[in-house]
Amino acid sequence: MANFSKSSVPQFSVDVYQNEFLPEGGREVNAIVTVTATGGGTIGSAVASPHLYSAGQGPSAAVAIMVDCSGSMDYPPTKMRNARDATAAAIDTLRDGVHFAVIGGTHVAKEVYPGNGRLAVADATTRDQAKQALRKLSAGGGTAIGTWLRLADRLLSSADVAIRHGILLTDGRNEHESHEDLKASLDACAGRFTCDARGVGTDWEVKEVTGIASALLGTADIVADPAGLAADFTQMMETAMGKEVADVALRLWTPVGTTVKFVKQVAPTVEQLTDRRTESGPRAGDYPTGSWGDESRDYHVCVEVPVANIGQEMLAARISLVVPQPDGSTQALAGAQGLVRAVWTDDMVASTSINPQVAHYTGQAELAQAIQQGLDLRKSGDFDGATAKLGRAVQLASASGNADTAKLLAKVVDVVDAATGTVRLKAKVAEADEMTLETRSTKTVRVKK
Repeated sequence: MANFSKSSVPQFSVDVYQNEFLPEGGREVNAIVTVTATGGGTIGSAVASPHLYSAGQGPSAAVAIMVDCSGSMDYPPTKMRNARDATAAAIDTLRDGVHFAVIGGTHVAKEVYPGNGRLAVADATTRDQAKQALRKLSAGGGTAIGTWLRLADRLLSSADVAIRHGILLTDGRNEHESHEDLKASLDACAGRFTCDARGVGTDWEVKEVTGIASALLGTADIVADPAGLAADFTQMMETAMGKEVADVALRLWTPVGTTVKFVKQVAPTVEQLTDRRTESGPRAGDYPTGSWGDESRDYHVCVEVPVANIGQEMLAARISLVVPQPDGSTQALAGAQGLVRAVWTDDMVASTSINPQVAHYTGQAELAQAIQQGLDLRKSGDFDGATAKLGRAVQLASASGNADTAKLLAKVVDVVDAATGTVRLKAKVAEADEMTLETRSTKTVRVKK
């Protein structure tokens, strides 16, 4: 009997936190939806075709590693060496049987390993060959990240696998293609594979790297010191190897007369999903959530319901999870459903109390926005505006217990009083500290249960 512990499809559950009570005339309903996936279930149950699983090894997967080889990777010379070492460490972390390729990225994308438009299958031999091929990587040329992504997409789509994942490393700005070209590449790749993006050093553009990760439902981070790349790549690959189901969508059904104001992920990071909706039948739409392993995420759903009388109640939204099937249809995941309700009451206490989960994540979303606005104002020379926004961010981080963000803020401002958000901008700020704050600004902390 094969050991299916790792390759069994996770079980999904949905919990809804809300205050369902509305005052007379009240129309806005807010809910936090917690989606949790835990290992278990049976191979090839409604989630994926049985052939997409390899016994004892978890779901079949393909990974493309895109390494920046532009000229700037030679400054300092240790940067390219660290990138090679990090890629080698990631290759060592691949499970046996996983399809993989290494791409060298400049103003063009080139196949470093295995070549000829193919993917290799990980085993001791191919890992060794890939690491030998890495030794030939040298820096020279420009940066056109869209070409790297399109090559990764071509290679990843050549394998009949359950999980497709990219890892992208860059140290510079995307100077050799237009913003529109990169956007077109991201649009073409969205929904086809997930991708984690990393910026190394401090000469890259935060909004570019976070935009890539956001569009492809992956993570973004800074590795300010290239010496930290190997540890970061190993951890990224371990997380990728832990994914068990791809292309899970949050399906939101609303009754006649109800409009969806927004849907966003609020933990572990803030990610706007509202404009990514695809229609899925009468009054229902699907919002992409990417690939899942054993993990839990929170989503904030806001809908506007029709006006009703005191004492009336209605179902404001039904939330379920769906996954694609080989024939192009979708299938709902058993047991993963949550209901959002609206009840009109003349009890003032009931209708004015804010659900703690909703309040917490509204604050976390405002925190992310305040940091981004504050840093933009600082760059544009509006120091009063920057002080006000970053002061509000310090206040929100302190109140919600987001200690990691508070620490990053303290490298950019001198905190006089966290509770009131009284701060002074630091005269000198290390570029790495400012970029770290901006890159990690959307990371949230969960509600303390």
